[in-house]
Amino acid sequence: MGYYSEELHGPHETFELGNFELESGITLPDAKLTYKTHGTLNEARDNAILFPHMWSGTPKAMEIFIGEDRPLNPGKYFIVLPGQFANGFSSSPSNTPPPFNGGAFPNVTIGDDVRAQHRLISEHFGIERLELVLGWSMGAEQTYEWAVCHPGMVKRALPFAGTAKTTPHDYLFVRAHEDALKSDPAWAGGFYRDQADVHVGLRRHAQLWSVMGLCQEFYKAEAWRGVGFTSLDDFVHRFWEAYFLPMDPNNLIWMGWKWRHGDVSRHTGGDLEAALGRISAKTFVVAFSHDMFFPPEDCEAEQGLIANSEFRVVDSLWAHFAMFCLTPSEREQIDSCIGDLLKAEVA
Repeated sequence: MGYYSEELHGPHETFELGNFELESGITLPDAKLTYKTHGTLNEARDNAILFPHMWSGTPKAMEIFIGEDRPLNPGKYFIVLPGQFANGFSSSPSNTPPPFNGGAFPNVTIGDDVRAQHRLISEHFGIERLELVLGWSMGAEQTYEWAVCHPGMVKRALPFAGTAKTTPHDYLFVRAHEDALKSDPAWAGGFYRDQADVHVGLRRHAQLWSVMGLCQEFYKAEAWRGVGFTSLDDFVHRFWEAYFLPMDPNNLIWMGWKWRHGDVSRHTGGDLEAALGRISAKTFVVAFSHDMFFPPEDCEAEQGLIANSEFRVVDSLWAHFAMFCLTPSEREQIDSCIGDLLKAEVA
């Protein structure tokens, strides 16, 4: 059983995009966007929430926030968890036939993802307005893209630990973790026989994430002990390596390229203030304390350019990975942000 299987990630539905023209000008034949839903779309089609997932993830990763006793209540809302290109279920390097198989897969963008998701929402479901769009990390990049490109459709926006334009520091890190994967000779330009053949690159990749994914304070406090790890090496092997080793290297690389080229200002000639000025949604910009990918000050600088917005910080030594909710504190803080925004009156 492979990693990208419904046995591990649960059942998906598939929206057929046909021959899908990418922002690059390349057409991806028989493109597919997979997705999950929770709850029921009401007759008025006005109870929908869109929750895109993060880099490296699948819709399953967002299901931990859905529940009858949670703000994302499927008894009240119709919650759509869309996939994205290169996630292993939607059209990806790992599942696309020639000529775009493996290392020949074309570069895809956040904009490509959102255009595909928009077709799913508008064409397939007939939804004209979304109660909320929210996402973490690269899901936050998609949230900003939605809010900028479809302001009349997004009532509320909640980007967690992500920016509307990738910063230079973030760009350099993402390129470094792509290069860690490519440094393994078994990567072979993206044309390896099996993803496990690239285990050396995947382990180097995991080591980089162990440095940047958390923070100095986390390791000083040995916070990994609180979730069942017995030593630093035990944490690196059983948390970081265990997370990444089953994944397809090309999928990670192509999603990484997408992440580091995220930039809503491409819609306004490079003017980020003008791009964020298009947002009409009631917006909560939420940063995670100690996050080295998307530091709170970077998130707050963008929030200052968004009308009708608030800035909040989730406090956690888990830094960028606070969204994993490995302790009750993160879950409570994140649920509070979601719940408060959903309660906010929006015209």
